[in-house]
Amino acid sequence: MKDHESPISINTGSGTLAKAIISDRDGHKDIPEGTIFASRIDRLASFILDVILTTTILLFVTRGSIFYIWNLSMWASTDFHYSLLMSFVFFAAHWLYWRLSGVYLSRSIGQKIFGIAVVSDDGSEMTSEMWDRRVLQKLVYLIPIIGWYNGAYDLARISQRHTHQSNIDVKVNTIVVKAYSLPPLYRKHIK
Repeated sequence: MKDHESPISINTGSGTLAKAIISDRDGHKDIPEGTIFASRIDRLASFILDVILTTTILLFVTRGSIFYIWNLSMWASTDFHYSLLMSFVFFAAHWLYWRLSGVYLSRSIGQKIFGIAVVSDDGSEMTSEMWDRRVLQKLVYLIPIIGWYNGAYDLARISQRHTHQSNIDVKVNTIVVKAYSLPPLYRKHIK
């Protein structure tokens, strides 16, 4: 019997058994106890709200010219450079919005309204480099058809993972949580 491995393992780490299981899976760090993951509906709704907010601001700033990015006849004409320029403005504005709101507020306005926050997978504050990587990958969702497919696929992955992480979250080592569920030490940076 000495040469066989015991089917019973003892949790030697700190915290609960559930926390130990989550920590052991996929190399995730310890998630603060009591943390509630954001639902995919909250995440989708906050994303849509952020896109509507940013696009509405762009609509007024560009006096409606932002719609050139969706005008297929403009893309096919000799004046396609207007559509190209507005595409650059559209993506740059979203990148800037998500990047600055992430770095300075630790979440966007849409995420704040829905009470969610993006934090490192151990519950700590995200670094500026993490925000850069996350926002660049998030811009793909704004590309018609390709982005919508990626977004739908990520929504499905969120419900399949025990940590409710999208593919972007896994790559950047982040989790999206209900902000109020984080311990006070971990949510002091969230505005």
